[in-house]
Amino acid sequence: MAPKVLISDELSDAAVQIFRDRGIDVDFQPKLGKDKDKLAEIIGNYDGLAIRSATKVTAALLEKATNLKVVGRAGIGVDNVDREAASKKGVIVMNTPFGNMITTAEHAIAMMFAVARQIPEASASTHAGKWEKSKFMGVELTAKTLGVIGAGNIGGIVCDRAKGLKMKVIAYDPFLSDEKAEKMGVEKVELEELLKRADFITLHVPLTDSTRNILSREALAKTKPGVRIINCARGGLVDEEALAEMLKSGHVAGAAFDVFSVEPATENPLFNLPNVVCTPHLGASTSEAQENVALQVAEQMANYLLDGAVENALNMPSMTADEAKVMGPWVKLAEYLGAFIGQMTDEPIKAINITYDGTASGMNLKALDCAVVAGIMSRANPDVNMVSAPVIAKERGIQISTTTQDKSGVFDGYIKVTVVTDLRERSIAGTCFSDGKPRFIQIKGITIDAEVGRHMLYTTNKDVPGIIGTLGTLLGKHKANVANFTLGRSQAGGEAIAIAYLDEPLGAAVVADLEATGLFQQVKPLEFSIR
Repeated sequence: MAPKVLISDELSDAAVQIFRDRGIDVDFQPKLGKDKDKLAEIIGNYDGLAIRSATKVTAALLEKATNLKVVGRAGIGVDNVDREAASKKGVIVMNTPFGNMITTAEHAIAMMFAVARQIPEASASTHAGKWEKSKFMGVELTAKTLGVIGAGNIGGIVCDRAKGLKMKVIAYDPFLSDEKAEKMGVEKVELEELLKRADFITLHVPLTDSTRNILSREALAKTKPGVRIINCARGGLVDEEALAEMLKSGHVAGAAFDVFSVEPATENPLFNLPNVVCTPHLGASTSEAQENVALQVAEQMANYLLDGAVENALNMPSMTADEAKVMGPWVKLAEYLGAFIGQMTDEPIKAINITYDGTASGMNLKALDCAVVAGIMSRANPDVNMVSAPVIAKERGIQISTTTQDKSGVFDGYIKVTVVTDLRERSIAGTCFSDGKPRFIQIKGITIDAEVGRHMLYTTNKDVPGIIGTLGTLLGKHKANVANFTLGRSQAGGEAIAIAYLDEPLGAAVVADLEATGLFQQVKPLEFSIR
């Protein structure tokens, strides 16, 4: 059955057509996002939800979204999506961070020009029939110091454009390396120094706990007298009341804001102040940008729903379509390894240690980590997936560590998973053969070669004669057909294990008969979900 996608905000016809061309059943209702009750009523019918800013994806809505797998936001900001609730529900949240980068950066530059030359006020005055030439004395941008807070995608473009305007660019960004700063041709500084030196300050960071009010009252007090501040990033980055006071006092010479702490902004401390330029969140509002992000979100959602590719996800490691094709068997193997060890472990897990060997060590390890954890958590919660599993593990205080190493055995690559509890450590390793089928290759340090199936039986025993015969006889007695059977032992007469791949689930009566023989230390039916 084809995946179903609901588009509840305005998207271009070309974006809608992308879904249709990819064979996805798309329901285009561009006004629905404003009707939260109607949206909640029908959301359970869809695998994907494509939105802009009008639709609010709340925890309450997600509770109704029983089939939802992905939310795609055409644009950068996802303030209208409860990402924590989405992660717990296993719903991927994607945005389109690159479609409107140039548009937003250009708007910031335009706002900087506007506030430097008081263009909006001068225009309004001239339209009113006044000729107040001497009133609107501006400043040049050339040779001025621009302080850029956040030198990522959009901030980087602003830096580049500002250099073209012959400005001195300094940047504060905790993630900006010295090498990257040198390549960009900007001076990397701490925030305190930026505040002291900048003639203009422009913000280009997301709104997070660490960036909220980054230009607080205290920070604004440290700025250079006569500074001009531009915010085309996110409302809430600047203490607007404190800024309004400093504009009135003259310490801040001007401000240009496209975003506000409360939107739609019908009133704000910055409104109606001299030399304050305000626009209604127009940063991404060009025809080119709106089309770009709409097409991008449609492609990303289609790639995920059809091929498993994860692009620009905010709550899961990204994995390209090419990676998804190559890694598909390894992701499945990682889930199987986790599912095996999760079903074998009854006591609370303290830590999960994952080793990637050979070819596996060069893959997208964050995605594989998520798959392992999803497999382990699936026993406690069958609805868990690669998105929600790490959240659940974190909530339970489970420590996750990974190790990579060069090829160390007969296999080109393998994954080994070890869980640690208060009572024991338990491990399993597996690999993928050229046929793409996952294999278990080691359990409890014992070498095996077991093909993985949906229904399996795992037993442990002492290496003594008669085990194979007893297993075969009792499984045959209960008409349990064996598709594949594997044995392994630590040494002659030592510990031994057996894994049978069965056509049907194993009934309780078979388990009881096997346990009654007294030959087996452990008899464990296993179930693996194959997606």
